[in-house]
Amino acid sequence: MAILDILHRGDPKLEIRARLVTDFDKTLRTIVSDMWETMHESEGVGLAATQVGIDLQLVVFGMESSSRYPDSESIPYTVLINPTVEPLGDDLEEEWEGCLSIPGLRGLVPRYSQIRYSGVDIDGKPFECEAAGFHARVVQHECDHLLGILYPERMENPQELVAEEDLEDIT
Repeated sequence: MAILDILHRGDPKLEIRARLVTDFDKTLRTIVSDMWETMHESEGVGLAATQVGIDLQLVVFGMESSSRYPDSESIPYTVLINPTVEPLGDDLEEEWEGCLSIPGLRGLVPRYSQIRYSGVDIDGKPFECEAAGFHARVVQHECDHLLGILYPERMENPQELVAEEDLEDIT
């Protein structure tokens, strides 16, 4: 296992649309293992393959608790490959988000409050799940990476990014 370098905002590799995963082999298992290790080492709750320079439709996410999101509910540890995300209704919630590719900053991002996501697992087995709240937000955030979208592009006013250390004064 290895800690991978996380790309930062401004790197053109973060702007690409990831390609479908077609090979469910040992190489994929190594990538997933390295992504888990990188996510945990970085205290993240999710990581997209494109954030570590890998052009594949692959995200990992999950947490029991998080120092970065202490008030958020736990999320099952999940490997999601070739995902699709469908909103369940029109309700949007605006909450603060951060990103390992934009260290030290947070922004208010509107996201669907309830979604259904589907894809395949590490063995290529299809699955589907419904999510709400923080779980839904994390899935949407990570899947945006696979489309080359960073969260400031979803903000109503991207100029309103806030330093993490100033967030307590605002909320």
